[in-house]
Amino acid sequence: MTFRERHLTGAPLVLPNAWDAASARIVERAGAEAVATTSAGVAWSLGVPDGDRLGVDDAVAAIARIVRAVDVPVTADIESGYGDVAATVRRVRDAGVAGINIEDGLVAAPERIAAARAAGGDLFLNARIDTFLFSAGGVDETVARAKTYVDAGADGVFVPGVYEPEVIAELASRIPAPVNVMAGAGAPSVAELAALGVRRVSVGQAIAVAAYSLVAAAATEILTDGTYDRTDAALTYGDLNAYFAH
Repeated sequence: MTFRERHLTGAPLVLPNAWDAASARIVERAGAEAVATTSAGVAWSLGVPDGDRLGVDDAVAAIARIVRAVDVPVTADIESGYGDVAATVRRVRDAGVAGINIEDGLVAAPERIAAARAAGGDLFLNARIDTFLFSAGGVDETVARAKTYVDAGADGVFVPGVYEPEVIAELASRIPAPVNVMAGAGAPSVAELAALGVRRVSVGQAIAVAAYSLVAAAATEILTDGTYDRTDAALTYGDLNAYFAH
């Protein structure tokens, strides 16, 4: 089954987002059918803030490392396209991704979707709509943007920032493409999202934030208490080395 076909059959496609080669390999070993990148996590790992602040060369290089690290399909978050959308899409396509996420922001951006479609070949194009994330519109505006993006060539629609079951169900029923929501603490479970009609579930920067929170807690413990309880972990040095011995 192709990455594209997987959005249309079976249970929702669940994507625990990764930000570097190691996190991608861990996600794959946990059983993920595919790996999605998080632009926030990638940016932080390279020392810059999220929000189109990452240079395209660094972004593409990070995506390429993730693709090389795993055997499952990778879908790449390319934010709003890093300037020249078509050029960026061609570069990540050549790096071996199976899909991309591209976002709009405060206003609709169908030309961005059209440019990505023209350059992306058979890539699964997931159009992110930021109406709920930035309080830039409700259900009707979201559905209107979604229909415009599907007409421009989007294969799926990603609506982060919405957690209310009734709103999710309405979006899933009215949007003419597989709907992706961003889950996390407080969101409905994967099973509940499936019942609402969601076809793809990702978690954005949540796992990266949890990982970096552990770094902060462990470092603080060592520096203040002189103890190491926070470094007691399920994975060992040998486990991680073995993950990359394939």
